[in-house]
Amino acid sequence: MSEIKNRLLEDIKTAMKAGDKERLSVLRMLSSDLKNREVVDAVEITDAVVIASVEKMLKQRRDSESQFRAGNRPDLADKEAAEIAVLMTYLPQQLSADEVDALIAQAIAETGAQGPKDMGKVMGWIKPKVAGKTDMGQLSGLIKAKLG
Repeated sequence: MSEIKNRLLEDIKTAMKAGDKERLSVLRMLSSDLKNREVVDAVEITDAVVIASVEKMLKQRRDSESQFRAGNRPDLADKEAAEIAVLMTYLPQQLSADEVDALIAQAIAETGAQGPKDMGKVMGWIKPKVAGKTDMGQLSGLIKAKLG
């Protein structure tokens, strides 16, 4: 079983004992998503599967948070932000801006990318190296800016 999944199960027990309902709710949601993937998709739960699931949930929450802020609902936006904070603990150490810039420069050099039409080549090269370590939406924007 995945090391991250084991940590998740332990954190669920800890949150239950501590009576932390908000954290427990997020952890159970993640656990449920993993069980669903295990049963429906018939995949073994590895760290990569857990990270992909966490990234998917983070993207949903970031979208919801921005929509709530735009709709002048700070109470719901704050709830989403709290869920984001809990989910972030299950991702590997995030890359710094300098590390991301260096990887983008390396990707552009190694793929020979010349302009925006080569965006797919660069993303294909860089995505496996940064999976779970940076926000892919922000990364995409940075690559577009560099490619002109």
